[in-house]
Amino acid sequence: MGRAICLALALALLPSGFARPADDESVTRVGMRGRLDGVVLPGPELEVKPLEDSQAPFVLRITNVRPQGSDFRYDFVYYALEPRTYDLTEYLRPKGGSPGVKLAPLEVEVKGLLGPGVIHPHALEPRKASGGVSHRLILLVAAGVWVLGLLLIAFLGRRKRAARQQAAAPATAADRLRPLVVRAMTGMLSPDQQAELERTLLAFWRRRLNLERASATEAMTKMRQHPEAGALLNQLELWLHRPGTADQVDVGKLLRPYQDAPAEEEVTV
Repeated sequence: MGRAICLALALALLPSGFARPADDESVTRVGMRGRLDGVVLPGPELEVKPLEDSQAPFVLRITNVRPQGSDFRYDFVYYALEPRTYDLTEYLRPKGGSPGVKLAPLEVEVKGLLGPGVIHPHALEPRKASGGVSHRLILLVAAGVWVLGLLLIAFLGRRKRAARQQAAAPATAADRLRPLVVRAMTGMLSPDQQAELERTLLAFWRRRLNLERASATEAMTKMRQHPEAGALLNQLELWLHRPGTADQVDVGKLLRPYQDAPAEEEVTV
């Protein structure tokens, strides 16, 4: 009991503008939910700026705000689609258009799912010909090394071309669906975006399940009953009717059926 009272007094004596999360959750992964709780910020009450770009790589929400003396204490939830460091204060503004105060940076780090990999070809070891080796054998060895060099150059050139083609390949259906799904998770999906997402999924699974001739209602009913098609559709319905239930959802698992879609099945959202 005594330790709890001391902790409460220590938190109350924190200086204004000292933004510190209640737990060490300032580092998260791309596409996964991150949170900062108990962040005290000075000045008037703040709100999240409206999204100007529907493809923005970072989404911030305030889940709770309460007064802390002359300041306010906030609980934040955020999602990111690109690995880097984000300053949460850049996504906030004073509520009601009141004048704000300069805030110290409140940074969170978002890491990628995979670390970068670098492949280095093995270097050729030079060989010295012994003094007793004939001139003809030296020429054969030199010719072999020359042929091997040509093969190595051709192999490396092919790998570079393959890497360029892979980099220039269009995004998969999962890549294009992910921003809309993340906005649905955070409760920031507009009615137009919701209708667009449902039309996209309907068109995708109609081709996959051979439902082109079925009506929209019949196709949607069969899709909800399908183990792969129904996973994302049913989850979207749950988010719309029960917001705040996205904590334990694995976005990567939901989008797995769309990850390796052939080019003709890719969806533009």
